Amino acid sequence: MHPPSRQDYISISLAGQGTYNNGKQWRRQSCWRKWKRLSRLQRSLILLFLFMCGIASYPAVTEHLRGLTDGERSTESDSVLRPVFPQVLPEPVTPRPEPSSQKKLSNKRGPPILQNRLQKKGNGTVAVGEQKEEGVVSWRGAVVHADRDTEEAKEEESKDHLLANHQSGSSNQSEASLLEAVKDAFRHAWQGYKDFAWGHDELRPLSKSYSEWFGLGLTLIDALDTMWILGLKEEFEEARTWVATELTFNKNVDVNLFESTIRILGGLLSTYHLTGDTMFLDKAKDIGSRLMPAFNTPSKIPYSDVNIGKGTAHPPRWTSDSTVAEVTSIQLEFRELSRLTQDPQYQDAVAEVMKQVHTLDGKLDGLVPMFINTNNGQFTHQGIFTLGARADSYYEYLLKQWIQGGKKEDQLLQDYVQAIEGVKKNLLQKSSPNGLTFVGELSHGQFSPKMDHLVCFLPGTLALGAHHGLPADHMDLAKQLMETCYQMYTQMETGLSPEIVHFNMHEGSIRDIDVKLADRHNLLRPETVESLFYLYRFTKDHKYQDWGWNILQNFNKYTKVSSGGYTSINNVRDPDYTSPRDKMESFFLGETLKYLYLLFSDDPSLISLDEYVFNTEAHPLPIWPSTA
Repeated sequence: MHPPSRQDYISISLAGQGTYNNGKQWRRQSCWRKWKRLSRLQRSLILLFLFMCGIASYPAVTEHLRGLTDGERSTESDSVLRPVFPQVLPEPVTPRPEPSSQKKLSNKRGPPILQNRLQKKGNGTVAVGEQKEEGVVSWRGAVVHADRDTEEAKEEESKDHLLANHQSGSSNQSEASLLEAVKDAFRHAWQGYKDFAWGHDELRPLSKSYSEWFGLGLTLIDALDTMWILGLKEEFEEARTWVATELTFNKNVDVNLFESTIRILGGLLSTYHLTGDTMFLDKAKDIGSRLMPAFNTPSKIPYSDVNIGKGTAHPPRWTSDSTVAEVTSIQLEFRELSRLTQDPQYQDAVAEVMKQVHTLDGKLDGLVPMFINTNNGQFTHQGIFTLGARADSYYEYLLKQWIQGGKKEDQLLQDYVQAIEGVKKNLLQKSSPNGLTFVGELSHGQFSPKMDHLVCFLPGTLALGAHHGLPADHMDLAKQLMETCYQMYTQMETGLSPEIVHFNMHEGSIRDIDVKLADRHNLLRPETVESLFYLYRFTKDHKYQDWGWNILQNFNKYTKVSSGGYTSINNVRDPDYTSPRDKMESFFLGETLKYLYLLFSDDPSLISLDEYVFNTEAHPLPIWPSTA
């Protein structure tokens, strides 16, 4: 039932007086008549007076309003955690003080906002930015704890304090804290893999699912020796049980020869040596024998792909070439398999590859092209030289095979030393304005200041060679390149390196490093922390530990996913919108965290570099004992 309508005026009828109207319309008309009766000068003076009053009262009013607004914001912040991307677990980065000689170069400019990729799961499609789960706030792909404890922040503050003590000499307690921080990171990554991707190749932490490459549990096998080195016995036993009972290579599946050799064969051989458990050796023999059909080519240069169930091999569909790095970076593993099994077929196959590459035309001062044909055994796409993708680990394995075999294979050493001289002559330059030493690329005589993050393996390899008796200037160059690789991290807004950088060489440049939009991703790669490990192990200069600590903190800040795991990101130049890729590469557990742990350890006998040599996936294999 509606209430009766009200009238906003009254009328009084007076005899002989007409009607007195108190309505709003009449009052407005009356005021307007009075205003119109005023002269123009009077109206102007009134308006001027009102205007001056408004100006006089403005500061007090705005201050009052601002106070109200701040109060509202304060109240809101007390009750609701506003998600701030990309701080997955918001942690203050409190690095150890850098030495005064280190200039941190700032770079304010950020890229345009990237569009979020859609992540597919099952038959549905889930946008990364739309995830929501109980107890967390999810925004633009970040997963943020809604009830972040102050205790966790205090624990981080305590770790930073201990880290400062480490620098001043009290190393025992702080070393333990650093090592524990790496263990914490591993446990967090492993928990995500265990919960959402157990037995599969790679974790997709944001969508809480997995991706398959070969369907052989790549992450699990890659992480076996890491768990053993970190002393994570419970996690190791769980993984060992899966390998013993679930892992089978009798599958109708194509695998990449190089990737399955360095990750699976290398991981199994390494774990066998560390544990003495023959189950791992048996599995290594199985996969090793199934990879051998790749070498059945007209040239004996192996195909890139093998079907480990059918026993057949083939090149990629689009070419008959293999990449030089892939066919020359499987030698450590197959040589070791022959030594353990006393079956020479494995070592003979990979030795033939090195013999042919040694004699090939098309090199430039020891530098090799990126591709080799499996039919005729010749280099293709000649004239292009890089230490990045498709050629990088060729140089690494020249040195490491020489070390593995007891420093007796002079041909390998000669090729390595010649290649390093070729790098100095053809690829080494300095940036402007700060003179960072970097390794570029050469294309048909034209130099390009492009450097992959993959090239950051080189400082560690140079230092390893110097440790084993090569010229001292190799160590000098290692230190210069180590500084450059760290600057690839510290000059980015997130403190994480992009996949590829370009160095400025022109005088008057404002900054040393530029990054193209398509190159701004970070895949949780290990090469820089790998080299930091070698440099610290050989020099004991604590700045390398400082740098590694900063990198670990930034991994935690920008790539850690609260439900478990770490994710690659698309944009290291924008800390507010890193655009997660929803993928945790197996090498994050197999290499990155392992090298960080070894970097923070002051025990030179923990995987002694006089007893072991690491394959290119960070799996330590023994240096062969000398024979009379």
